[in-house]
Amino acid sequence: MATKPERRAEYREIVYDVARWSLLKEFRQKAMQLMEALESFHLESIVHGSIARGDVNIKSDVDVFIPSQVSSFTVETALERAGISVNRRVVVQATPTYAMKAYVEIDEKTSVSFPLMKMRRVEREFYKFGGEASLENLKDNMRVCGVDKRLMLIEPTKEGHRESTIIGREEQIAKLLGVSVETVLDRTHALLRRDEVGRTGVFIEKELSSGETFEMALKRLADQNPAVRRRMKTV
Repeated sequence: MATKPERRAEYREIVYDVARWSLLKEFRQKAMQLMEALESFHLESIVHGSIARGDVNIKSDVDVFIPSQVSSFTVETALERAGISVNRRVVVQATPTYAMKAYVEIDEKTSVSFPLMKMRRVEREFYKFGGEASLENLKDNMRVCGVDKRLMLIEPTKEGHRESTIIGREEQIAKLLGVSVETVLDRTHALLRRDEVGRTGVFIEKELSSGETFEMALKRLADQNPAVRRRMKTV
């Protein structure tokens, strides 16, 4: 069942058990392996979502993201040199106005992604909104604040975390997370709409062939689709 946004003014203190702390350590070690492989090729990355915040569960994904436009050859070489096998490679564009991104899928729950186009501020701040952590943060066992898919603010504590709804507190949340109010409103609208109408499909999702690079795939899609060409020229 999909996670639903919390519309009521909820506030909870959550205490983690030993199993949850162990799961967080396991996921973070997996993320660090990927991030260290990228760092060895001078590629700075973040991990975002529950891995950064700490509120993991058995279904949590390990999502490593490179915030800048980089050479896909460098990314794939970094993973290969570290002995990390790739399951498949996919280009995804959520909507015609969003930047197309490259996803290097390690397994069904683990991926490395990076933008193939310049991102708008709202797109970059999406990661800060959900909570993002650097490799150094992970090495220091640091957890960060962020908002989950229920629109609950997750604030790490020594014992676990406390959570509270962000609805009606958008300006306060924006200041806390260091993002624009526009980003908070954009994500709130998107998640509430998903709750009402269900998850909708993405604009483009294409798996690459074995001999194809992400840059080749982008060019092919841009040649075929005017909306992709327009997005490449705008921010």
